[in-house]
Amino acid sequence: MLRAFSTASTGMMAQQTLVDVIANNLANVNTTGFKQSQVEFQDLLYEKQKQAGTEVAPGINAPTGLEIGSGVRVASTLKIFSLGEFRSTGRNMDIAIRGDGFLQVLMPNGDIRYTRDGSLQVNANGQLVTMTGYQIQPAISIPIDAGTVDIGPDGGINVTDQAGVRSVVGQIQLSRFANPAGLTSQGDNLYAPNDASGPAISGLPADSGFGSIQAGFLEKSNVHMVNELVNLITAQRAYEINSRAIRAGDEMLKNTNNIFR
Repeated sequence: MLRAFSTASTGMMAQQTLVDVIANNLANVNTTGFKQSQVEFQDLLYEKQKQAGTEVAPGINAPTGLEIGSGVRVASTLKIFSLGEFRSTGRNMDIAIRGDGFLQVLMPNGDIRYTRDGSLQVNANGQLVTMTGYQIQPAISIPIDAGTVDIGPDGGINVTDQAGVRSVVGQIQLSRFANPAGLTSQGDNLYAPNDASGPAISGLPADSGFGSIQAGFLEKSNVHMVNELVNLITAQRAYEINSRAIRAGDEMLKNTNNIFR
């Protein structure tokens, strides 16, 4: 059987994975703080039928060899942590991180997760939480009698009570990673650290290496729709071309079979 069948099939499966990733990017084009994924490919093993540099005559070596590849595979999906556009909301509790850093989120099981989604809310206990209800760490409580709440570029949370007295009630901290692309996506706009990402490095907003807080804004998804649509067309055409390679191999076998008729 022709090698082209299995080789082209790996190409079709790889392009199918690419389309799946593109579809997820497009589906999250309006998700706050979402980071697009990029598919990385690697070629598979080669059958070396003639080694480059083989002596073909006394004192003469072949300048090239004869290698036949066996296809392609998806090596990884890489998260691109470029900054998304900022959307003004006019809401003081909405924050965007201008630069590097993640908000720290406490999960029900006690684990810490990380997010770029700054749609902050206040729960029934006055605690600062995410849209899903997970508590921000370190814990910050907003007084019941707070009139207005302001969040500064350094993450300081200031409240003004009904009497007009202004006070600081908490400080937002950020975490950063040596390799944020290695973080594990867990849904709900949350990321989990692992050996690839390295341990979390905590600090204050606007400090060296950390982004500052922009209150009244949310970070939009960094997905560029036009680029994703171009990638989608490219993946679709590559899928079709690989299927044509299979059809071409089938026609070749058909012609070979007809010789004996």
